[in-house]
Amino acid sequence: MNTPSYATASLYVGDLLPEVNETTLFELFKQVGPVASIRVCRDSITRRSLGYAYVNFHVITDAERALDLLNYKEIKGKPCRIMWSQRDPALRRSGSGNIFVKNLDKTIDNKILYDTFSGFGNILSCKISYDENGNSRGFGFIHYETDESAQDAIKAVNGKLLNGKKAFVGLFVPKKDRLKEFSPKWTNIYIKNLSKTVNDDKFKELFGKYGTVTSAVLSKDEQNQSKGFGFINYETHEQAQAAIDDMNAKEIDGTQVYVGRAQKKSEREKELREMFEKLKRERMSKYQGVNLYVKNLEETIDDAKLRQEFQHVGTITSAKVMRDDKGSSKGFGFVCFATPDEATKAVTEMNGKMLLNKPIYVALAQRKEQRRAQLEAQHAARATGIRLQQQAQAAGMTGNPLYATGVTGPAPVFYPPVQPVMGRGNFVYPAIPEDSQEAQDSKAVVVTKATMSVTVFPK
Repeated sequence: MNTPSYATASLYVGDLLPEVNETTLFELFKQVGPVASIRVCRDSITRRSLGYAYVNFHVITDAERALDLLNYKEIKGKPCRIMWSQRDPALRRSGSGNIFVKNLDKTIDNKILYDTFSGFGNILSCKISYDENGNSRGFGFIHYETDESAQDAIKAVNGKLLNGKKAFVGLFVPKKDRLKEFSPKWTNIYIKNLSKTVNDDKFKELFGKYGTVTSAVLSKDEQNQSKGFGFINYETHEQAQAAIDDMNAKEIDGTQVYVGRAQKKSEREKELREMFEKLKRERMSKYQGVNLYVKNLEETIDDAKLRQEFQHVGTITSAKVMRDDKGSSKGFGFVCFATPDEATKAVTEMNGKMLLNKPIYVALAQRKEQRRAQLEAQHAARATGIRLQQQAQAAGMTGNPLYATGVTGPAPVFYPPVQPVMGRGNFVYPAIPEDSQEAQDSKAVVVTKATMSVTVFPK
């Protein structure tokens, strides 16, 4: 095996099971030669193995021998995949020497693919694509060190039989480049909202006048009745575009039809996500500062009652009580005013007001991300205050104060800062009157609604 010109004594070991650790790999690779270091790559939070590792030898010859002898060897019942560690990411991103193989028989695995193509040059990476159940998807990728080796492999294997199936071998083209290449040349169109009276013959007749139709499919149900949509594929892109321009929004048998480019599911989902995100941003921008969140509502309060309670403050554009799938109130809702001044006035006047038998909570409505960020900041500040208080108490107990010498008296106490959160969040009990018994105890009580826990901070 020829060692790549850029190679060090470092190997990449992939396709590892989660339970494979450094000890397991060391016991395997030490048989080849002295191992300098082994690192299994893990998730920074969960510390769970990511399924690959790096094995470093002292000399390149040992790494080369390990690649030759141990590649695709089973580790805990699963074949591993070894290749030279590529320190330069530009080599991977360039795509130079990378080929794509498809229409492979399901029995062809990584080792068979490697053995088939290793005769054309030094292979940097070789991999079959598998689904979540471990079954081959019928295609794979091979990365050669040079473009010449990739071209030789394409000429020799493309169109040849591999395990009884004719394989396609060609240069790998990234997905974004494939979309750029084919998007202007589409020929397939999608038609929907068709009348049930449109049959196969009429369907072909309507769209056949725009060019040569290579295929026409009118979708039907089990009773052979039209579902109201179908597909037409033309010989050229220009013919498909002409059909869309003339037939889209045209009335056929009393029904206005839609005609557009046939899209893949991924394309439609992407467009819908972008559209919904745009609408969400527009709504948030439109209602920023005027939409109020109201909670702790009685179950009997409906939209009309909610509007009635707030209408004296200003002009209400919408009022809605949120309900579950059974129609029962969730105990909260939203009231939207015409101006920010009216919304601010409503928060001042209505927050804490008794509505039937419950005091309601009113605040400016916030997005979930904003509430989470505020809660995280509040909890972090509280944790800092508790930590400083514990440090101060520990310093007082050990006689090693954290403050300048000469200061007498007990160590100062740090109370965690507590601020009310707009929307869902924590509640703080009001200040205790000075002449009450509780004031004599000199204790502040903080109650967190989310956990219903009580923390007592002595003065």
